[in-house]
Amino acid sequence: MVTLPAFTDLHVHFREPGQTWKETIRSGSRAAARGGYTLVCTMPNLDPVPDSPEHLAVELEAIRRDALIQVLPYGSITKGRQGLELVDFHALKGACAAFSDDGSGVQHREIMREAMRAAAAEDVIIAAHCEDNTLLHGGYIHDGRYCREHGHRGICSESEWGQIARDVELAAETGCRYHVCHISTAESVDIIRQAKASGVRVTCETAPHYLTLCEDDLQEDGRFKMNPPLRSADDREALIQGLSDGTIDVVATDHAPHSAEEKSRGLAGSAMGIVGLETAFPVLYTRLVRTGRISLERLVEAMAVAPRRIFRLPEAPQDYVEVDLDTPFIIRSGDFASMGRATPFEGAEVYGRICRTVFNGKTVYNDNLTTL
Repeated sequence: MVTLPAFTDLHVHFREPGQTWKETIRSGSRAAARGGYTLVCTMPNLDPVPDSPEHLAVELEAIRRDALIQVLPYGSITKGRQGLELVDFHALKGACAAFSDDGSGVQHREIMREAMRAAAAEDVIIAAHCEDNTLLHGGYIHDGRYCREHGHRGICSESEWGQIARDVELAAETGCRYHVCHISTAESVDIIRQAKASGVRVTCETAPHYLTLCEDDLQEDGRFKMNPPLRSADDREALIQGLSDGTIDVVATDHAPHSAEEKSRGLAGSAMGIVGLETAFPVLYTRLVRTGRISLERLVEAMAVAPRRIFRLPEAPQDYVEVDLDTPFIIRSGDFASMGRATPFEGAEVYGRICRTVFNGKTVYNDNLTTL
């Protein structure tokens, strides 16, 4: 048993308000506690979209009422996440961790430039879902070998890295603090590495599934469908190297629960998104640390330390997790606290079981039972 700092996830979807049949603040925060997290940041693809103080208040009330850990919302970059009209960053920044239109890339260069200028003036972070809609062509998995061999429609890598290249130019021009969400391609790693070297204020995250899976692991099952998609083995290797050398700052889960019905339609028809809060540390510890690809210290930095530093969140010395590193166990989605069950790691044998999570000095998870 080892004690580690509790984890922070900069990228989760708790679906409340608006889609509470998928997840709620209560169930999502319970899943987070079970995964060793005591702080998560919730993405704004909600109904209503948190694009005004009035709309944000709906989510804040649910958090106040039901959260078992610290939950900080994102505000959207644009009204309704439509990519056309900016929100009032000043009016929202006091209650928001950062600003994102996650689920949608900001398509217009000038809108993103205006957003970055406004964000720089308010000293807030733009966290971008980078996706060029003109390059999607109805795709839903990576445009690679598996896609071609099985007759699927592909999403090209440029749909991600092309918008990142645009945005780092704008971040250099405006001085904005710019954070790239869930990167999945080798080109994205290279662009961000070069931007950092030239002094751009850019940080980024990737997710556990991009670090440990690739298109070679795909099955005709909705639990392997997410956005961005699983890329090539070479992309995965570039991401691991980027995490190892510090180009990738953060590992975030992009926890995105859907109903069983929404995930039952195969790769072509299922909703995009998988759950990840309850599997992230065991999967990464097993497949990256135990295999010698990264150190435990580097993993803890990416999951616990860097997220708070980048988003300027207070340190939490009374938040910690106790982890059994030596006893293997099987991931079974039926045990999850999340309402979502779609995970590509179903049935995997892993190490690194979270045994206890302490938030603000109080146990919120212990031996598979939350205490709140």
